[in-house]
Amino acid sequence: MLELKNISFTADADDGKVEIVRDVDLRIGENRLVAVTGPNGGGKSTLAKLIAGIEMPASGSIEFLGEDITGLGVTERAKRGIAFAFQQPVRFKGIYVRDLIRLASGKNLSAADACEYLSAVGLCARDYIDREVNASLSGGELKRIEIATVLARGARLSIFDEPEAGIDLWSFSNLISVFENMRKTIKDSSIIVISHQERILDIADEIIVLKDGKIARQGAREDVLPELIGTSSAVNTCERVPVMKGGAV
Repeated sequence: MLELKNISFTADADDGKVEIVRDVDLRIGENRLVAVTGPNGGGKSTLAKLIAGIEMPASGSIEFLGEDITGLGVTERAKRGIAFAFQQPVRFKGIYVRDLIRLASGKNLSAADACEYLSAVGLCARDYIDREVNASLSGGELKRIEIATVLARGARLSIFDEPEAGIDLWSFSNLISVFENMRKTIKDSSIIVISHQERILDIADEIIVLKDGKIARQGAREDVLPELIGTSSAVNTCERVPVMKGGAV
């Protein structure tokens, strides 16, 4: 489904250029839930944005469904079936939740259909369907609405950048169910989740540890997760995965 070959990305810094992602090779097949974790500043969010087309690589290539999409921007990649949920969702003054979900789906959804997506992320549809996507919504509400738009897209590849950020414990538990249901209902699709949370890593098929812009570890969940949470040597490779204790993230 998705293949990255020797992907690198550099950014401007006070003392010149700094390499954020370094020669990453990665292949993700269909019907997979892949968690990307690792220390803060390791390049995880940048890698997600490179896949989505929000950032462009300095070198290397990206193929999706057999097509080279390296030079395509975010809009063209979205048309080809890649959806992206930001760590900090964007506010859209003048656009209502109902319209945002319809735009995401590409269909003239009924109010009842749009409400189903809101209900799936734990929002009372009648309280939100006619709300404007502006500063009146909290960060957690925006996060859940954005996830609802990704569900409405039904994309072949959905990318979530730290989806747990800013949501409460109940919503986090519901988020786990959302990912599990997406795997069952969207045919031949895959999900990439950028996360530190052990409960998310625990439902992944595969875990990728990104450190200093490089893949430090990659493998099946049952092989990688015990290393991340069980030994001090694993902590030297990747920060210990924090376990959610409760309250907001």
